Amino acid sequence: MVIGLAGCATVPPYTGPSLPVLAQGVSGVHHRVEAGQTLWKISKLYDVDIDDIIRLNHLSESSAIEIGRVLLIPNRLRPQNISIKFSGASGDDFIWPLRGRVIAGFGLTYRNLINKGINIQAPAGSDILAARNGRVVFYSNGFGNYGKTVIIDHGDGLRSVYSRISEIFVQPGEILARGGLVGRVGASVRDKNSYLHFEIRKGALAQNPLFYLL
Repeated sequence: MVIGLAGCATVPPYTGPSLPVLAQGVSGVHHRVEAGQTLWKISKLYDVDIDDIIRLNHLSESSAIEIGRVLLIPNRLRPQNISIKFSGASGDDFIWPLRGRVIAGFGLTYRNLINKGINIQAPAGSDILAARNGRVVFYSNGFGNYGKTVIIDHGDGLRSVYSRISEIFVQPGEILARGGLVGRVGASVRDKNSYLHFEIRKGALAQNPLFYLL
């Protein structure tokens, strides 16, 4: 299933109900999603766990949040850091690891497997960039069906995973800045299409990367 263009802030405006109702006994505040906001960034703004926002708002884990959607932010009356701006990427934001078309979304079945990330199609040899500052904690030249794989630890319980790499340019223990070169897009014996399989994990649990990528 084609999801959209990676890196584009063109999610259609939300046309559903504008003001969801807080459940009885739940305190919080309404927040309207604006352009340039990700669910993870909103959770950081209010100092609320992203999983609590997902659960309270019954969000689909297979798609991005829409501009204009009103979210319930539990147990907060105001943002915890008013100085946070949404006009551009901050040092803690995740950026797209490459430009390309998302050909398989999170949680969907792709080639008889449940996708635990997103597959971003790009020409073979395209540069793969670190989505966020971190340290390389895993490197494999043959990680099952995923082929060459790199995992970066971002130091706050989140890790990003990059698979189906043709060339790897990092080593275990290496510190990477956001936008640093990780490798280049490749293919595999099982699947000749060239794309990057990209995941974001919170602890051991896979997250929807579209909730994090700016």
